[in-house]
Amino acid sequence: MKDILTIILTVAGGLGTFLLGMKHLSEGLQALSGRGLKKAMSLATTHRLAGVMTGCISTIIVQSSSIITVIAVGFVSSGLLNLTQAINVIIGSNIGTTTTAWLIAFVPSVGLLGLSVIAIGAILYFFVNKESAHNLGLALMGLGFVFMGLHWMKEGLEPIKNNETILNTFRSLDAGTVGGLLKCFLVSLLFTAVVQSSAATTAIAMTLSIQGIITFETAAATVFGMNIGTTVTAWLAAFNSTTEAKRTAIAHTLFNVVGTLVLIPLFIPVMLPLTKSIFPNWASEPAAPMAAIHTAFNIVTTILFIPFVKQFAQFITWLIPAKAKGFEQTKLTYIDKHVKLSPQIACEQAFREVLFMANSNVEMMTNVKNAISGTADENEVEHVFRREDILDRVQQEITEFLGRVMTTRLPLNVADQARALLRITDELESISDAECTVVKALKRFRSSGGEYESEAKEVVLDIHARLSAFAEAVNVSLKASGTEMGVKPVANADELSEDIRTRVRDARQAALLTVGDAPMRTLAQLDILNACDRIRSCYLNISQTVAGGKHV
Repeated sequence: MKDILTIILTVAGGLGTFLLGMKHLSEGLQALSGRGLKKAMSLATTHRLAGVMTGCISTIIVQSSSIITVIAVGFVSSGLLNLTQAINVIIGSNIGTTTTAWLIAFVPSVGLLGLSVIAIGAILYFFVNKESAHNLGLALMGLGFVFMGLHWMKEGLEPIKNNETILNTFRSLDAGTVGGLLKCFLVSLLFTAVVQSSAATTAIAMTLSIQGIITFETAAATVFGMNIGTTVTAWLAAFNSTTEAKRTAIAHTLFNVVGTLVLIPLFIPVMLPLTKSIFPNWASEPAAPMAAIHTAFNIVTTILFIPFVKQFAQFITWLIPAKAKGFEQTKLTYIDKHVKLSPQIACEQAFREVLFMANSNVEMMTNVKNAISGTADENEVEHVFRREDILDRVQQEITEFLGRVMTTRLPLNVADQARALLRITDELESISDAECTVVKALKRFRSSGGEYESEAKEVVLDIHARLSAFAEAVNVSLKASGTEMGVKPVANADELSEDIRTRVRDARQAALLTVGDAPMRTLAQLDILNACDRIRSCYLNISQTVAGGKHV
């Protein structure tokens, strides 16, 4: 019993170290790649083969097909990729993820190499005062933890060779028979789904095979189950998300399911004999041939699918039809707060929500203009209040989302992006509040004495028209800049703001002259003008943030 407990603790500790290493390796490489990952993903829109290569190379860069899958889901949700392009990326990520198996296969001494890599990484991380060195150090320490995890799993599994009870359990997974093959498939599927890492399943299967606890055939057969089990990550990303995200997740699953159904009947009669002929030392050195089978599975499945990706996407679209869109947005469309994303991609998705807020404010300003002129119906007026309530919730969720992002390790440029988005979000929410204030003041104005006098109405409409033009200019600049603040500043922002400010000041003075005639209407007029000035100030702050400066 004591021996079994020691085995379990050592293997579990090794697995935990391995997964921690994969996490740090991925985070460090993502931070090093920075904007390159976003640019690489944008290549997926050019051609189907470019999409496959993008998925493959991006996965090699970050050492995690799960990250690339979640990014693809997010990009489809935000409209940056269509379903066909996302499928190409996911197909490529399946090939790229096999590099982990090759890495494990050709490591000579995982324990010594792991300690050496951790030592180098620690020097860079703790003693070199440079951000790129810190990120590289984190990646190297992560890689070292991966090797040490493998070492401890190997050490922990060593005593199993002397335990007949455990050995008999593993022998029942003999993939040389159809029944044993199905058992291997189910075990690897469930294990990969739980740990959400096909690399971990690969590492354990290779280690068991090297120790002689399971046969090479059994270790190789885990490829089929792990490729389906790893798709659970896409489902977690798509859960309670958009229709497009669900389509991407089911496309990922069906791709691997179809590949498994096509290739698993060929495993015993074709794949095993061919692999053994290519790798004569397969019995004593099973890691490399197992990695070859893993790679071959994904390459062959890709070759089968790539000519029919467009038709496959159409089938997925038919399988999961679009839901009827309501008039209002009730939750975030472009980001999922339950999914861990790379900081760069998280900022990109948060930016899409910020654009929603910005466009909503411009739409509300049109409703407010109609309310000022007296042409708005009750539904249009109520729309302002409903949309303001939605923007309150959106701002809260964006703030919580970016707050979680900012608790992780961030490159300096990404941290600046997140802070800028938080500032812009706060200003946009304040604008929606001010627009509601205008509508409320109009109601009070009219309840206290009828409609505007012609001259006062024209002054407010003129100010509001200039505000709308300022808002449109800021929105154009914001959309063009994206998360890279300073790319396209608003032309003459200070002059536009000062012009509106002067007109508001003059209108206030004119309103105060009428206070003796109709004090309640004058107070309502002043509330409207003050709200317009707040809107002006908020848009000026946004324009300065977009220009790369600080808000005032």
